[in-house]
Amino acid sequence: MNKKIMYALALAIALAAPFFGYPVFLMKLLCFALFACAFNLLIGFTGLLSFGHAAFFGSAGYVTGHLLTTVGLPTEFGILAGVATSAVLGLVIGSLAIRRQGIYFSMITLALAQMVYFAALRSPFTHGEDGLQGVPRGKLFGIVDLGNDFTLYYVVLAIVVAGFALIVRTVHSPFGQVLKAIKENEPRAISLGYDADKYKLLAFVLSAALTGLAGATKTLVLGFETLTDVHWTMSGLVVLMTLVGGMGTMAGPIIGAFIIVALENKLGEVGNFLAESTGIQWFSTLGESVGMVTGLIFIVCVLLFRRGIVGEIGALFERMGKKPAAPAARVPVTADRETA
Repeated sequence: MNKKIMYALALAIALAAPFFGYPVFLMKLLCFALFACAFNLLIGFTGLLSFGHAAFFGSAGYVTGHLLTTVGLPTEFGILAGVATSAVLGLVIGSLAIRRQGIYFSMITLALAQMVYFAALRSPFTHGEDGLQGVPRGKLFGIVDLGNDFTLYYVVLAIVVAGFALIVRTVHSPFGQVLKAIKENEPRAISLGYDADKYKLLAFVLSAALTGLAGATKTLVLGFETLTDVHWTMSGLVVLMTLVGGMGTMAGPIIGAFIIVALENKLGEVGNFLAESTGIQWFSTLGESVGMVTGLIFIVCVLLFRRGIVGEIGALFERMGKKPAAPAARVPVTADRETA
């Protein structure tokens, strides 16, 4: 199916979704989908595995929540301030991290993100373990009242679609082609005259800014911000979303985010249903064992579905579309002898 038709179908489903589901939960799904897509831009198309993206996700949420609650800035300026904070933080962390490669790069991002976590824990404006509460939604451009869930849903959908479109445009631009070249063979890209560190830093900052956009929007939707969003487990969660959906694909992170977030929110209900159906009361404790279940999913994907859900489906269609090669014509040996 043509990609444009698939995107149009997905958009139509998203437009109709709040009439069939809980808008706040759907907005949460959209925010995490953008988060996963932003992370996928870095790992799936640049080849950089960051364990510190929670720092950008949470810091943008804290800045946006503080400015909207205490300073009273308009909603759009609060979100932009959160995005700018994540971009600057991404520039600082990226400048230090890209000096190393592989696991060392990942460990540097994790260490610096933990510093951000402890700063959020100790800073007075974050309210420590209590977090920011009662973040007002306000009005968009002073006109659109975001207090209505349906209105806010379509604003969030517009933000996520714009972010996703920027990622698609980036990947298919000359800049994106250079990122793919760096991922596949960095020494060769350098030999062709490209400054690999500069391109990796730009990709890191762009990914951080889009992650901040997702975090700021999530704070606006839920009305609070806590240390959970800046903790290292959030960085691991977005890695899981990307791997489950399909790293290096456009739709994969969205599918992965939907599955993981829905699983975290609905696992208790599924466990209770299984306990009532089978009589095994152990299933009723599944809601308290989200980490165990998501860890099991991660292991299964790594062992059996290395390309993720979307990647495996794409590979299956590719194999089905290939026609078996016709056998090569064999020249009779006698003809060879006569020619000789």
